[in-house]
Amino acid sequence: MKRRTFLKAAAGTASAAVLGAPSISRAEGRVIKVIPISNLSGIDPIVTSGQPIRNHGYQIYDTLFGLDANLKAKPQMADGFEASADKKDWTIKLRDGLKFHDGEPVRATDCVASLRRWGQKDPLGQRMFTLADEVSAVDDKTMRFRFKSSFGLVPEALGKVGGPAPFIMPERIANTDANTSITEAIGSGPFRFVADEWVPGNRAVYAKFDGYVPRNEEPSGTTGGKKVYIDRYEWHIIPDAATATAAAVRGEIDWYHNPDTNLLPLLQNESQIDLTPFDDFGYVTCIRFNHLHPPFDNVKIRQAIMMAVSQLDYLAAEAGDPALYNECKSMFFCGTPSSTGVGGEVMTGNVEKAAQLIKEAGYNGEKIVLLAPTDLVWLYNANLVTEALLKSLGMNVELQTMDLGTFYTRRTNMDTVDKGGWSIFHAGWNVTDILDPSTHLGLQATGKTTWPGWPTDPDLEALRFDWIQAGTDDMRASIARKIEMRTFTTVPFVPLGQFKTPSARRKTITGMLKAPIPIAWNLQKA
Repeated sequence: MKRRTFLKAAAGTASAAVLGAPSISRAEGRVIKVIPISNLSGIDPIVTSGQPIRNHGYQIYDTLFGLDANLKAKPQMADGFEASADKKDWTIKLRDGLKFHDGEPVRATDCVASLRRWGQKDPLGQRMFTLADEVSAVDDKTMRFRFKSSFGLVPEALGKVGGPAPFIMPERIANTDANTSITEAIGSGPFRFVADEWVPGNRAVYAKFDGYVPRNEEPSGTTGGKKVYIDRYEWHIIPDAATATAAAVRGEIDWYHNPDTNLLPLLQNESQIDLTPFDDFGYVTCIRFNHLHPPFDNVKIRQAIMMAVSQLDYLAAEAGDPALYNECKSMFFCGTPSSTGVGGEVMTGNVEKAAQLIKEAGYNGEKIVLLAPTDLVWLYNANLVTEALLKSLGMNVELQTMDLGTFYTRRTNMDTVDKGGWSIFHAGWNVTDILDPSTHLGLQATGKTTWPGWPTDPDLEALRFDWIQAGTDDMRASIARKIEMRTFTTVPFVPLGQFKTPSARRKTITGMLKAPIPIAWNLQKA
């Protein structure tokens, strides 16, 4: 279908869909209504690292450190810290005025329990606790970290934005097993979760927490003074992109976080809508393999898929407008220090040669199941490109569609495909998710204890450990180069390039902060 015809059809569908749907009343006063990236299917940002639940976490929880707009770690809940010259001993003091939404003060014991739970799920947290001789509460406002060897990344670890983020919860909640979802969303952040108004698939509501004491600093990224100027911040779940776009055009929604890029012309024509992105970096997407079962337990087949991939095919399907995307044959975000540009030359897009390599590797017609969530158009489109690619390679492919909440559950299934397992899923990362080897979920290679996909690669783990222990930027750059060479050989995933997504915000909403996540504090409504 030609682009102009498609847009006309989409506009008509959107208008009809909104007219036939329950009306979203226009927000009055100090209420901001948004369409988030996707449905909030759960409330535990440690058990599930997906972006919707991570973004939910940032409304209600706080972190000991944060990342400013330049991706530098700064104290947030922490008042300050001291580190020994050899970086083995660290002391962190909590700032005054910290209080949970249930009225209890935040204590060091809450922080220790929260970090221990987080440290079971996060790659950098796991490494941090492996190296730690002691993580303890000295008193109500003081924590002590003692490491077996030098560990210089404490602020970066405790301020990381990518999921799982090190959110601080009350000790009684943080003591929940790391593989069991919490049932209460109680934080100490600038908003509190209105649990009795949460309707999965429909709405989630966050109300100003009057007991929050912001830092006396200018806000920047997830750091600084988190001042709240509104009473309520409401998520309205509208999975259909045309319906969501029409709601934004009609003024029923104040902020559409990630509009469908195919429908941008409908938004560009509206004088009261600002399309400035909240994130200047954008996304990297990937093909993630299941390393436990055939056919992708075979490295030669993974290598052949990587060879066959044309990033431009994926980027065109995901973002549409060439001005929004660029190729990036790197395991990290291009333009960041860890991205070395080494190894990506194996991605030639040579389908014929890849098909021959797949035959030589012994592919025997095993069914390949793709998990394809339909909530996010760009993520679903990536699945369609992969489906077509694998079929062109002579592979037996089955595309299984589902909502994003089901997807997050299904991808944790380690069984074979005939028992509900999977072969491939696609994922999208912000820059902070894959900024360096310490935080990059896709590079963790500890088997069944790692991010779904479960690769095992002791050599890659050794390189990641060396990077964390490195004492200089030059040493880290050298190790990052080795990591990229290793991963383009072992193929834990295939990078699919980078793209930006504009954000549709009504001009009555001001104070939007630039960050890898949509931030609710500092927003004001005229």
